[in-house]
Amino acid sequence: MNRIRNVCFSAAVVVLLVAVAFVTVFEKTTLAQRGGAPALRVVALWPTPMPDHQVFGSIQGIAVDSQDHIWVTHRGADSLEGNEKGMMNNPPTSAVCCKAAPFIAEFDGSGKLLSGFGGPGSGYQWPQMLGGIAVDGQGNVWVAATGLDPAPAGRGRGGAAADGRGRGAAALAGPPPVPDAHVLKFSRTGQFLLQIGTPGKSDGPTSQTTLNRPAAVAVDSAANEVYVADSGNHRVVVFDAAKGSFKRMWGGSGEAPTAAGGGAYDPNAAPSRQFRDVTCIEIAKDGNVYVCDRTSNRIQVFTKEGKFVKEAVIAKATGGGVSTVGTTVLSAYGSVWDVALSNDANQQFLYVADGVNKKVRVLNRSTLAEVGTIGSGGRYPGQFLVVGAVAMDSRGNLYTGENHHGKRIQKFSTTGK
Repeated sequence: MNRIRNVCFSAAVVVLLVAVAFVTVFEKTTLAQRGGAPALRVVALWPTPMPDHQVFGSIQGIAVDSQDHIWVTHRGADSLEGNEKGMMNNPPTSAVCCKAAPFIAEFDGSGKLLSGFGGPGSGYQWPQMLGGIAVDGQGNVWVAATGLDPAPAGRGRGGAAADGRGRGAAALAGPPPVPDAHVLKFSRTGQFLLQIGTPGKSDGPTSQTTLNRPAAVAVDSAANEVYVADSGNHRVVVFDAAKGSFKRMWGGSGEAPTAAGGGAYDPNAAPSRQFRDVTCIEIAKDGNVYVCDRTSNRIQVFTKEGKFVKEAVIAKATGGGVSTVGTTVLSAYGSVWDVALSNDANQQFLYVADGVNKKVRVLNRSTLAEVGTIGSGGRYPGQFLVVGAVAMDSRGNLYTGENHHGKRIQKFSTTGK
C-alpha cells in the first residue's frame, strides 16, 4: 500500500511540475498590454484533432468569414517531413500517421474541422503554392497563387533572382517551374467560380490582365471589388469581383509601379518609394487600405483609390535568412508579413505578424505606434516559429498561422478558452 501511495505521490508531483512549467511559459506568451490593448491568452488545445490523422503543412493564410468560421490555406504534402506523410506513401509506411489536410480548410470557433477542398480541377490551374485567403460577403473563398521562387541570390529585387517574399515562400533548387500568376475564386463548398491571371504569363507591372506571384487578396463586398497584393509586380491591383475585369492599380507610396520595385533593402538608407514585396492587404471599415511591404519592414496605408496616407517602419533592422531542407530552400525576411484589424467598432488596433522576430506586434491603428506584443520564439502554446498569418473574428479572438517548420494554427482569446 505504501508503495502505491509513493508512486501516486510521485506522479502527482510530476504533473504539478509540468503544470507549473506550462503556466510559466503560458504567462510569458500573453499580450504585454499597453495603450488599452486587450490582454490575449493562448487557447492551448485549439483546434481539436482533425480526423483520419490529418496534419497541416506550412500555413500560408488565415481568414474569418461572417459566421466566425476560420479558413486556412497551407502548402500541403510537399511541406511535410517524411515521417509526417507515412499514410500518403505508396505503399504506406505507417498506418497511424499521417496525411495532409485539405489545402483549404474550414473550422468553427470551437476548432472543429467543418469542411475542406482544394487541388487540381476543371476550368482552372491549381497553384504550385497557395498564398493568402479571403472570404467575401457571399461566402465565396478567394485564394492567391503565390508560387515557388528560385533560390534567392540576395535580399530585395535589385537584380536578385528572388527575395523570399510571399509569406515564407519556399523555393526549389534548380530551374524554376512555370511561376504562379493568378487568383482563384471558389464557392464555400469548393465549386470553381473565377480565375484572374494565367500561370506563366506576366506582362509586367502595368498589365491590366496578368499578375506575377500574388501573395494575398482582400475583398470589398460592398463595392464588389477584389484587391490583390501582386507581389512580383510590386503593386496593389483591383479587379471587379464578379467579372475579373481590371479597375485600378498603384505601387508603393501611391506611385506608378515599376518592374524594379524598391531594390535591395538597406536599413540605413532612406525608405524606397516603391514596394519591394507586397505580402498582405487589409481593408478597414473607414476605407483605409493596409499593405504589408514585408522585406521593407513597413506598413503603408492608402485610400481605396490608391492615395498614399501614411506609413510605419517596424523593427527597421530586421534581416532574415535562408535554410535548406532536402531540396527545398526556405527563405524568410522582414518584420511585416500579415496584418489583422481589431474587432471593436473603431478598429482601434492593428495586429502584425512578425515572422522573423517570432511575435505578433500590436499597433495603435491611428498612430501606428506599437502598444504591445504577443508571443516569443519557441514551440510551446502561445510561442511562434515564423508566424506569417493573422486574422481576428467578431468576438475579438485572434488566430495565427505559422510557416516553415511551425505548421500550426493557434487561437488567442481574452479568457484563454
